[in-house]
Amino acid sequence: MLDLKILQGQILDGSGAPGFVADIGVKGDRIAEIGDLSEAQAARTLEASGRIVCPGFIDAHSHSDVFLMVEPSAPSKLTQGITTEVTGNCGCSAAPIRNAGFLPADWAAAPLPGSWSSFADYAALLEKSRPAPNVLPLVGHGKLRAYAMGFEARAATESEMGDMLKLLGDSMAAGAPGLSTGLIYSPGIFAGAGEIQALARTVAAGGGIYASHMRSEAGALLEAIAETLDVARETGVRVQISHLKTSGRDNWHLADRALDMIRAGRAAGLEAAADRYPYTASCTGLDAILPKWFFAGGKEASLARLRPGPDRERLLSDLRRSRAEDYWSTVIVASTAHPDQLRFQGMPLVEAAEAMRLHPAEAALRIIERDELKTEAFFTGMCEENMWKILAEPYVMIGSDASLRATEGPMSRDFPHPRAYGTFPKFLRAAIDGITAPLPEAIRKMTSLPANHFRIRDRGLIAKGMFADLVMFDPGRVRDRATFSKPHQYSEGIEAVLVNGRVTLDGNGFTGERAGRVLLR
Repeated sequence: MLDLKILQGQILDGSGAPGFVADIGVKGDRIAEIGDLSEAQAARTLEASGRIVCPGFIDAHSHSDVFLMVEPSAPSKLTQGITTEVTGNCGCSAAPIRNAGFLPADWAAAPLPGSWSSFADYAALLEKSRPAPNVLPLVGHGKLRAYAMGFEARAATESEMGDMLKLLGDSMAAGAPGLSTGLIYSPGIFAGAGEIQALARTVAAGGGIYASHMRSEAGALLEAIAETLDVARETGVRVQISHLKTSGRDNWHLADRALDMIRAGRAAGLEAAADRYPYTASCTGLDAILPKWFFAGGKEASLARLRPGPDRERLLSDLRRSRAEDYWSTVIVASTAHPDQLRFQGMPLVEAAEAMRLHPAEAALRIIERDELKTEAFFTGMCEENMWKILAEPYVMIGSDASLRATEGPMSRDFPHPRAYGTFPKFLRAAIDGITAPLPEAIRKMTSLPANHFRIRDRGLIAKGMFADLVMFDPGRVRDRATFSKPHQYSEGIEAVLVNGRVTLDGNGFTGERAGRVLLR
């Protein structure tokens, strides 16, 4: 007897092949049968006529590391059809750390269920939290560097390099699937190419993957891609280029050359792929606009530089010299921490500056200082034509670049990018409407493509014996609803989600089932 059967859905199996109508039978955590199951006995039946059934979506670039222990039901992910998240991206993972002070401020302030230091301890606590989706947790280079040498603005010594390699090796031995870098963020910003390659060799030796938020997504984009591909070439590691984009109008023309470089690397045998979200605005800390020297020494040293004095004057001078005046109109204030600055959430920086009677550069410094480096911002400098061009590349998968959120509780209190709620349904809608890749190919980009590249075993396809991570959606209704002015809105049209054979979302809403697993090597 089957535990569940899904009847008469249009199956898009994740391979990119055309769809076909059939029934799916689930027993335990696996797909047991595909075909005519009208006479088969099952404990539960889902009617899928007029619906599309496909593998569960894999969010190839997520930041839910800690929040999955705070809100393990992951509602903003489930309502997008996401059944697996790749976390630990941009060099910022939950482990290894010396203590909670090593975590980003919003993570450290969350009501955590326990403490950890090693990757193994973190993975065990995450598993104990019973997250609703599966989780593939990368190790962040920023955490290795901070653990070994703090936030020093210099190359690592031989001893410090040894410490980083040991931490990474221990994490890989505990099942970590790979390494990520955030080379525009402190402390990763201070690492040279040799340091990254040395770590990548350890990852390659363990069969892992290297994902990189590169040194530039703007004027030095081509140099950044070359550096990333060199890591693959020199070490043999699989490479994932995070949120591939061309930021800033002056750099839009680089898209074709960037794609040609990646295609050439792949043609030469490099295992290189990328991810992207279907929005033309990014989101990161507002302090990302500040120069590299600002971050030396860590948070307290950086905060001191924001106080009145020569360093602040130098910051203001650097900002005004390095940014054209029209740049400031591309920045929107997102989440803020100080109560007096909540009025700026969702407001263009130039409008906030007008309200403060300041130049936008000075207003940005004032906001960053009052928030103690906790301000987030949207940066709207991307080209829609380039976005769809990048998303159409056969090696580009979908990644939200967002942590989970909820419309109530602790995960509802900030002002996130709408990608946190809408990435996958937005891409589905575009495929159905003929804007991007055809729907079977769009499904492949969200399922078997990331499963293969990240070596996620027995997932990403609908076939007998595969894990029953499944999504059923209404192609006429599926869409994103979150906006930049009202981001906390669930997507619609995803009607059922199964994770490891358990119905986690159905027509009545969230079922309370949390059957996700921590997916280690």
